[in-house]
Amino acid sequence: MSRPVLAVPPWLAHALRAQRAPVPWSAVTRGALAAGPLLLVAVLLDRASVGVLAALGAMLAGINDRPGSRRASVKRLGVPALAGAAGLLVGTYAGERVPAPALVLVLTLLGLLAGSVSAIGPVASGAGTQLLVAAAIGAGMPLPESGGERALAFAGGAAWLLALRLLLPTPAVVAGDARPAFWLDFRFDGERDAVAKVYDAIAALLDATGTANATARRAALTAALDHAQDALAGPRLRRYASSSTERRLHAQYAAALPLAEAATALAWAGDAVPGRAAEGPRRLAAAVRANRHTGPLPAPARSAPALRALDDALLQAAEAFDHEEEAPDKRLHRRRRRTVRSLVRGALGSGGREYGIRVALCFGASSAVAQALHHEHWYWLPATAVFLVKPDLGPLASRVLCRAAGTVLGAVLFAGFAAVLPRPEGLVALVAVCGALIPVSTRHFAAQTGVVTVLVLALVMVGGDPQASWSRIAETLLACAIVLLVGHLPMPGQRGGGVRARLVKAGDAAYAYLAHVLGESDDRARRWILRREAYRTLAEAHAAIGLSAAELPALARHTEGTDEVAATLERLVDTTTACAVHLDDTGHLTPEHTERLTELLHELGERWKRAGLGPVPVGADGMSGSLRPRVRHGDDTVVP
Repeated sequence: MSRPVLAVPPWLAHALRAQRAPVPWSAVTRGALAAGPLLLVAVLLDRASVGVLAALGAMLAGINDRPGSRRASVKRLGVPALAGAAGLLVGTYAGERVPAPALVLVLTLLGLLAGSVSAIGPVASGAGTQLLVAAAIGAGMPLPESGGERALAFAGGAAWLLALRLLLPTPAVVAGDARPAFWLDFRFDGERDAVAKVYDAIAALLDATGTANATARRAALTAALDHAQDALAGPRLRRYASSSTERRLHAQYAAALPLAEAATALAWAGDAVPGRAAEGPRRLAAAVRANRHTGPLPAPARSAPALRALDDALLQAAEAFDHEEEAPDKRLHRRRRRTVRSLVRGALGSGGREYGIRVALCFGASSAVAQALHHEHWYWLPATAVFLVKPDLGPLASRVLCRAAGTVLGAVLFAGFAAVLPRPEGLVALVAVCGALIPVSTRHFAAQTGVVTVLVLALVMVGGDPQASWSRIAETLLACAIVLLVGHLPMPGQRGGGVRARLVKAGDAAYAYLAHVLGESDDRARRWILRREAYRTLAEAHAAIGLSAAELPALARHTEGTDEVAATLERLVDTTTACAVHLDDTGHLTPEHTERLTELLHELGERWKRAGLGPVPVGADGMSGSLRPRVRHGDDTVVP
């Protein structure tokens, strides 16, 4: 008789899970050359406090130093750094000129603003976090510099890491070649790798067509396209590329879109495809990495509309690869431009309001408690609460467990290091080692917390404060309790606003894509843009739903049923893609297409209402009724 297996709760399983990825050696090198050397120079110049602030700026920028293109990193690292400098300036002057009770109010309002803005996206979330952390440090850390000097030192540290990101070459190995790819134009290594991975993902999807892995491979293709789209969105990689390398990368990304569409249609049909169908995309991936022409590509069979679309897309890709001077359709390479209206909608929508209120309560309450304890260095408590309240770092219970464990481990390790290391040179070396470990530690929040705790405690000691490991543990545990309490407080309106807002956005994008395809428009470039938006917003919704499902039951129940809505939306977008490819080839839809569309539209409407999401969305501009596209079926018309 087999023993029953105890199921691990989702919130605990998430806390125990770590990401797997190769060691980012380039980021490790940058981390070692960032905070430590800055601190060393400042110590040698007898300006240790300036070095502490510069190292803090470099450390926080290092947390945002993720894989991607150089030019996209300008925004990913630069915007949060500027927000942090502004927060340091505001916090310093508020701490000097505002009495304690009013200071708590100022920090609470700042938390409300930063929390609402953080709901816009990842870069805004990083900016909101650095704004609040720096504001707490500015208000509570006793340093001799003025607010302006502190802000300049902080921004200078982040700028130093950004300069390393832009200027240092990244070692890479070209497929089929053991030589490091330094001989390539290293400025575009992130963009080149991102585009090549799109073709790899297309090949993997073709291999998985007709198997149980097809859905996962299609999701991986979406992730690869999202990453490539972001990589090509940096400064100067715009509508009019300034070099042949840029133009070539734009054309190669554009050529991948019809291939991805055809591969998705084949996966939807569920029939296995010939093995040589995936060979073409693999050769294209190798050509992107080596920055060379493709050579002859194997032609797939042309026995079905999707296979014919795949063959045509391969021919177009070969032409795009071989004629690098031809400018592709510029609309395909624009990053999604967010209007002021959409930014405001993200910040003031249900997700922004809910998150803003929680951040404000956590930041304000932790500031008030810290000052009530009359602790000289009270900034640690609100700064810890800011990181704990961030939903993009995992479910609430997982964040609290990881933060507590990481802080305890980091504090114990630092106590041991502080007892044996010479000062200040030993502490400076410890800061450099921790800076190098940050890119690796981001795989798990507890590991990242432990590394950051050691680094910050070393900085505090270099700045002249005594060893404070044990008080940091108590303050972190207190911050965990505050965030847990606030995270479970009832809020005005409906809970799970972030998940619901992302689902509504995904529904708008899916319906806009469906309406364009069934409208029989010949504008394929526009269709590919809408398809990208539909899949991208779906991926964001899936990520938010996954995090919410791993919360404690008291929180997870507020988004029950949303996973079913997202799954139905995904099937609708897949079916729309299959319809688009079939309409291109034959001009009409089969009964299978029309029946499947009708079923999915009905199923989506039922699940949408059952999940309490309100009216079914229509198009990309709102939610006002039911979409009724006209679907051609021979000489008949079907109205879902």
